[in-house]
Amino acid sequence: MSEENKALMQRFISEYQTNHDDAVLYELVADDFVDHSASPGLPPGREGVKAAFDAFHAAFAGFRAQVHDQVAENDRVVTRKSFHGRHIGEYLGVAPTDREVRIDVIDIVRIADGRIVEHWNAVDQLGFLRQLGALPS
Repeated sequence: MSEENKALMQRFISEYQTNHDDAVLYELVADDFVDHSASPGLPPGREGVKAAFDAFHAAFAGFRAQVHDQVAENDRVVTRKSFHGRHIGEYLGVAPTDREVRIDVIDIVRIADGRIVEHWNAVDQLGFLRQLGALPS
């Protein structure tokens, strides 16, 4: 089961987070998905994930994920990854800077019946905001 769950997450990261294929979001994320780390102001559940990644793809040219490490055990998959892109549109109230940015993330997801049902994460928000110029270095 662990290898199947890793493959599911690799597909989600590649086909949805990087290639922005909404059909994959709706296929792999459960209707009753719970995001325990949702950003304030986003809708709950799967629609919040969609809103977040729609915003990333609109604001960052070439938005893509790079997986550094991935471990799976039982129904959980932990992924250490980074998102990359060039800041070309307003994001979090910050006007486009044309800077290349890297957002470091560690995700934990729970998978049941071949679908993502829960999510937790830790994001280097401070480093990200510094790259955007929203905070001093």
